Amino acid sequence: MQPQPQPHPREHQLADHLESILLSEGQIRARIAELAAEIEANESTRPDLTLLVLLHGSLLFAADLMRALSLPLYLESFRVASYHGGTSSSGELTMDPQSLSALRGRHVLVVDDILDTGRTLAAVTRVLREEAGAASVTSCVLLDKRVARAVEFEADYVGFPIGDAFVVGYGLDYDGRYRNLPYIATLKPEAIGGGE
Repeated sequence: MQPQPQPHPREHQLADHLESILLSEGQIRARIAELAAEIEANESTRPDLTLLVLLHGSLLFAADLMRALSLPLYLESFRVASYHGGTSSSGELTMDPQSLSALRGRHVLVVDDILDTGRTLAAVTRVLREEAGAASVTSCVLLDKRVARAVEFEADYVGFPIGDAFVVGYGLDYDGRYRNLPYIATLKPEAIGGGE
């Protein structure tokens, strides 16, 4: 078993709530470089490639992925919420597309933090195809939670498959907290539900 990295002093309060570190900063960096190479190999012939970032969870992942890509690309974002403060997807999506018209005729790569129920990505993909008129839609997720999907959906590019655990860090949150951790971790049971 690899030794767990020690948290920076600024992370002390948040780190006290963590059960274990699932993916280190180094593992995430290395996999993003590999994902960028995969995307470039498959998407380089598509003009007007647009990264559509699903906020807020995929913000850090998308920023690092963009910097690893050497393709010319556009950037758009949707604010999408489905957890609403809980630890499982409610299935109720709040979508606020900034500009669907900007995606018409574009090849869109949707970037999300985690795929679990499939509801979010299935809904976003449907909107892009049926309402935005995107030329093509592919998806890239940092984490693929290997659980039964509520909606059949698989991402085209996956950073890491993970088990059925609630994770935080590197953009993922619990009730708005823990996004700033530079790694992916699980929470102690007492930290879920507002415990300090």
